[in-house]
This record gives sequence, structure tokens and C-alpha cells, in this order.
Amino acid sequence: MNVVLQRPMTLESFLVWEDKQPLRYEFDGYRPVAMTGGTAAHAAIQRNLLIALGTRLRGKPCQAFGSELKIQVAGRIRYPDAFVVCSPLAANAKIVSEPVVIFEILSDSTKNSDLITKNAEYRATPSVQHYVILEQSSLGAMVFKRKGEEWVSDVLTTQDAMLNLPEIGCSIPLGECYIDLQLGAQGETSPA
Repeated sequence: MNVVLQRPMTLESFLVWEDKQPLRYEFDGYRPVAMTGGTAAHAAIQRNLLIALGTRLRGKPCQAFGSELKIQVAGRIRYPDAFVVCSPLAANAKIVSEPVVIFEILSDSTKNSDLITKNAEYRATPSVQHYVILEQSSLGAMVFKRKGEEWVSDVLTTQDAMLNLPEIGCSIPLGECYIDLQLGAQGETSPA
């Protein structure tokens, strides 16, 4: 039996290759991984989060971005749902290498990657101080934060629970991320 072993793609060759593609791809350290579409709930949470961050960061040195811009972490390329960077960026920048806070919105198809793989990559990136995973089907967040050399985690599950992000100088009530969404099995709508 003949087995063809494929060599892993390098980060440099991936970046050249991806720049010519019509779709977005992440790089897992070995190969391109196609980015797929999301749900209306995912898009609404991302929109609400970016509005909350943008409002609080306006006029400050830190900036929030959505999944249009890629980040480089632990030798990989990722398109998080949102992130905050506090170092200056050139207007034509396509890659951010020093994200400070990263947000992912959990879905069935990305659950393992977000909870395990990306969590390890983000922890291995010295600039990252917070990694926040937002639930998509119910109000909730898993918050991982750097505390010296250690990481601590917390779970937020109420509308008024505060997502405190001191490294970027802001706090966001968790409920703001879920405004106007049907939540959980009860079909409750988060207040505006």
C-alpha cells in the first residue's frame, strides 16, 4: 500500500496562498482550514459585542475589530469573532500580532477548537490578557484571564454579570451581548 505523506504548510506559504483566495481560511499550523458561515444569533452577538466595545473604546488607544481581520497567535492564523488590540496598526495591516482581548462565539462546529485548541494558542500568546467565549444558544460566558504566569477562569450567566476588562479600561454587562435575541429553550428575549 502506498501512503502519500503531505508536508505541513509553512506560515509564510499559507499567507501567500491565502492572499490569493476568494474565501477566508485559518491556519492551524499545518494546513488551511476554511471559515464557514454562522447563524443569525452568532451574527447578532458579534454585532452587539462590537457595538459595546466600540462605544467604550472610542477615543482611547485600544481598538476593537471583528472577524474581517486576522491575528497571529502561536504560529497560527485565526479570525476570532472579535478582538481588541492596543498597539498602533497601519491602515493597510492585514495581520495583528499583539491582541490583548479575544472573543469567540461558541457553536457546535467550533466548540472543540474554541475550548481546547484556540484556548491553548491564545494562552501561549504573551499579549493576550483575556479570552472570552460567549455562548450562542443561551446567555453565558466563559472568561479566561491571565494572572501573572497563571490563568484563572470564571463563568458568567446573568444579564447584569460584568465582563471586566481592566487591560482595555472597560466593563460590559453580559446582557448587552444578547440584546434582542431569543435565548434558550424558554424563548425569552433579552431586553434592549
